[in-house]
Amino acid sequence: MNKNWKARTSLVLLAGVLAVAPAFALDKGRNLASASQAGPQAAIEKQVRHQLLMLPYYSVFDNLEFRVDGRDVELFGQVRNPVLKSDAQNVVKRIEGVASVTNKIEVMPVSNFDDRIRRATYRAVFSGSGLYRYAMGANPSIHIIVDNGHVTLVGYVGNEMDKNLAYLRANSVPGVFSVANDLRID
Repeated sequence: MNKNWKARTSLVLLAGVLAVAPAFALDKGRNLASASQAGPQAAIEKQVRHQLLMLPYYSVFDNLEFRVDGRDVELFGQVRNPVLKSDAQNVVKRIEGVASVTNKIEVMPVSNFDDRIRRATYRAVFSGSGLYRYAMGANPSIHIIVDNGHVTLVGYVGNEMDKNLAYLRANSVPGVFSVANDLRID
């Protein structure tokens, strides 16, 4: 009786493995096909994103964005430091597979008034409970762009409430002329 039970159990397990194996192989084949269809453009996008995030002067007060079209990369956004604009272009040019780089990054004007608003907006948005988690890490998910007293919030937040709270806090900063809330919900 013990031998029959072991044989039946082995047979049932073998049947189960054989039933699942084709489905697993098919799913694995789909993953390989989708990865090969993504091709070089997806690899370039991943490398561009990585290289931009690794720039040493990239901060919460800068916004770097890009678009990849085949092997051509277009950079845009706003930065406080002109060195960051040229560094972004230089690191992207060196990525394997990139044919050309168009640099449309805007350098914000030097202004003590804007610097004061940047600091005050940072404190207003990230102090207290609720939004401090978006300031954590090497690359905060909320970026504060200030141009001649006008504040733009860019980046990602977890929900609509956080988006509205960031806007309200930035709008409460004295000396701010306007606030544009370009935060996206992740």
